[in-house]
Amino acid sequence: MAGPPAVLSAWRSRLGDLKKLPGKHRPIKPKLPLVLADRVSNRRLKLGEASCITEMALMMACWKANEFSDSACAKEINTFFECAAKAEAKQKEKTPEESLGNLDSQQANKLLGRFPNITYFY
Repeated sequence: MAGPPAVLSAWRSRLGDLKKLPGKHRPIKPKLPLVLADRVSNRRLKLGEASCITEMALMMACWKANEFSDSACAKEINTFFECAAKAEAKQKEKTPEESLGNLDSQQANKLLGRFPNITYFY
């Protein structure tokens, strides 16, 4: 029986050439240690979605139309306060796991300070 087909031998020769390329099989050496820092920079949280904007706009429009009289705009005021109470209750319903993803920089620094990286060996 003759040797392998020409296509197979050509493929093997190219594979051998790839193995000889420099840097293909060298381990990656990181420039910095692969650990978390003990602090994060101070940044502001992005503002979330505002709630009850429509109700507040209606209440202010009513005030403007009625010369800022609370008695004339009692319905709009009550609607705004009910909406605000619902939004606050919804915010309080969030579980700690859901709110853990939205740490500000001070909270993250406090947690990282409680669990610092071990930089010494025994």
